[in-house]
Amino acid sequence: MASLLLAGFMNLIDITIVNVAIPSLQDAFDATDSQIEWVVAAYIMAFALCLIPAGRLGDVVGRRRMFVAGVAVFGLGSLLCGMAPSIGALVAARVLQGIGGAMIGPQTLALVPVLFPPRERGLAFALFGLSAGLASVTGPVLGGWLISLDLWGLGWRPIFLVNVPVGLLTIFAALRFVPSVPGDRSLRLDFVGIALAGLALLLILFPLIEGRQFGWPWWCFALIAAAVPVVLAFALWQRYRARIGAAQLLPVALFRYRSYVIGLAITMLIFGGIPGFFLVLAFMLQVGNGLTPLESGLTTLPFSVGVLLASVASGVMGLRWPRKRIMAGCLLLAGGMVLLRTVLPMGGEALVRAALFLPLIISGLGLGTAISPLFQTILSNVEDGDAGAASGALQAFQQVGGALGLAVMGEVFFSHLGRNLPGAEEPVAVYSTAMQLAIIPGVAGFICEAFLVWRLPRPERGPR
Repeated sequence: MASLLLAGFMNLIDITIVNVAIPSLQDAFDATDSQIEWVVAAYIMAFALCLIPAGRLGDVVGRRRMFVAGVAVFGLGSLLCGMAPSIGALVAARVLQGIGGAMIGPQTLALVPVLFPPRERGLAFALFGLSAGLASVTGPVLGGWLISLDLWGLGWRPIFLVNVPVGLLTIFAALRFVPSVPGDRSLRLDFVGIALAGLALLLILFPLIEGRQFGWPWWCFALIAAAVPVVLAFALWQRYRARIGAAQLLPVALFRYRSYVIGLAITMLIFGGIPGFFLVLAFMLQVGNGLTPLESGLTTLPFSVGVLLASVASGVMGLRWPRKRIMAGCLLLAGGMVLLRTVLPMGGEALVRAALFLPLIISGLGLGTAISPLFQTILSNVEDGDAGAASGALQAFQQVGGALGLAVMGEVFFSHLGRNLPGAEEPVAVYSTAMQLAIIPGVAGFICEAFLVWRLPRPERGPR
């Protein structure tokens, strides 16, 4: 379990480190707003697109083998990120990182039901939440500290290079301690499904991220509209593959479980409000209010502490009261972000960092409270043979939600800055208002999830 958690920790700490470093990256490369959004979005897109085939490939070749290969790819991508000479090279390296992360993720979740009996799975899933919490706590502070040290004049580059030794340690630990789970060579991959899913995702995300930069020409709306028939073609192709008994990118059989279908929608909504939130928060703190990366990381630390504390509590509760816990988590997230809107500096006010403590820790408690029971509930009825594909699809929808939320919140935030920042007498207030507007979609999604969760059936396993 420790070996699996080490890889998840490496992946998650990289995400939180990048959030703190975004303004520094923009300064280093003189990048536009849309280019800097692609540093985050390129990783999310590659991660989301490759998760499902990577999950199925793990079922085919063996999950430990796929896990080790994923760590190696992620480490290579991190090395290239740390050596990137331009913003384009950095985005390309982030794509490679996303592919490696996608190869790792499904194997960790799929190995849990195979290696652990039902009575231990609640604790195992809670440990993933604990690892996420530790990564969240460590990432912002470590990222800000590494950037402030400016080791050997490398600036932001060590935030990526630190993954290389961690990756090597993870590979050694996995080969030494993780049992080899044989794959099923009779399974096949759905390459047409991969292409259709990737095209649909690109048709939606590209205009959402780049539309503002081009002034929203007609072809941006045409690309978004074109995604509809591509999604329909993907669905029809998956049904056709299921009818002839061939491999599907997204196994149609999974959709006979109501908990899985509704859970995917909830997952998209809950994670749709997180990446974009931290992107705009980093800009508001560092660019709008002049905080250093380390000060920014320390300011956002309460969110990570909240995730960590709630993850520990989830381990104690195991499989008890899953729907109530998911609802409570969503309401805490919504309440924390609404409270955050009220403490941001306006007019001639200065930012009071301590005022952000309560809203951020409440939001972190909400996310940590919801994640563990949500994943347990969604995956509770999936057969072991499809565990890799199911967990891959779950994480893919999580990342798709994150990418869409990033694009929407980024559009609201940067559009407001573009209209109101030039010539503004109070730039701090402009950034605060942009932040307030940007988090509205996330809050609305969290409230919807709190009610949608009651459409989830009770899990078949464990106390209720």
